Amino acid sequence: MFFDVVCRHFFESIFKRNIMKLKRLILLLCVSLIGFPLFAQNIVKVGIIGLDTSHSPAFVKILNGENDDPVYAGYKIVAAYPYGSTRIESSAKRIPGYIEEVKKYDVKIVESIAELLKQVDCVLLETNDGNLHLEQAVEVLKTGKPMFIDKPVAANLVDAIAIFELAKKYNTPVFSSSALRFVPKNMALRNGDFGKVLGADAYSPAPGEPSHPDFSWYGIHGVETLFTVMGVGCKEVSRVSSEGTDVVVGLWDDGRIGSFRGIRAGKQGYGGSAFCEKENTEIGGYDGYGHLLKEIITFFKTKNPPVFEKETIEIFTFMEASNQSKAQGGKAISMETVYQTALKQALKLVESKK
Repeated sequence: MFFDVVCRHFFESIFKRNIMKLKRLILLLCVSLIGFPLFAQNIVKVGIIGLDTSHSPAFVKILNGENDDPVYAGYKIVAAYPYGSTRIESSAKRIPGYIEEVKKYDVKIVESIAELLKQVDCVLLETNDGNLHLEQAVEVLKTGKPMFIDKPVAANLVDAIAIFELAKKYNTPVFSSSALRFVPKNMALRNGDFGKVLGADAYSPAPGEPSHPDFSWYGIHGVETLFTVMGVGCKEVSRVSSEGTDVVVGLWDDGRIGSFRGIRAGKQGYGGSAFCEKENTEIGGYDGYGHLLKEIITFFKTKNPPVFEKETIEIFTFMEASNQSKAQGGKAISMETVYQTALKQALKLVESKK
């Protein structure tokens, strides 16, 4: 009898201890399962619109590849809508290859922008054809998700203004830029490391594309460099053109003069000269996409654009004024007149998007 009682207590004791261990195991398992989605939510999901430019796979490789830069921590490109230019053959033919390339980095290919927006927190609008940007951007702007629009923000000044007006309407953070802006030398000039920039001459390739007004297709790189170092305030533009070269001269409202040389013949490249209070120096050239991507990720974190609407719109006004000057034989064109005319058209366009 005594032996039976001892045995019963002994086995009850073992059973209770095992029950306690089992409870602790279940508790730990539950905590783990609860914590997993919380951990997953720490990843900020980025989506791409347009796999028709080399920028798209370059950004994917940096963000989704083996990169220990803390700026990129927690950000991953998870989905892409590949289309994309249709009428620009040099861009459209890249799409199949870039689809396969980004798939290697666990990027899901989706069938529509609407499907993309359900899966991401912020957007890189990379479509190479600026004519498509307004229609594609509207879908994103309505969601309020922060968006970077790669150069050009649009094919023309009217569409560019309309995009920013819609961004304000939907309270959506947005900015656009060329990668040339954030080259360290250009940022040093911008920040006054050489004293005030008293004038600058910038250059870049400027091949034509029939679907885009002059410079908005590619010359924008050099124009953006010019405005990076000079800042806003250009009031008048004149242009001289030949088959292989364009030279556009801008007069700033404080008397400074800046110029852009668009190159179509001879050695191609990016750069220029800046004439400053302390020292005359060279403008920085192309230095990869990393500097730009860091600014984009910081923008996604803070929602504060590193390039303001005013400057991007002035860049497009400069390019449109240069086109009008060319059409009028080099006549000096008022930036304000060009802008006000485009603004009226843009506001009508915004109304049509309701």
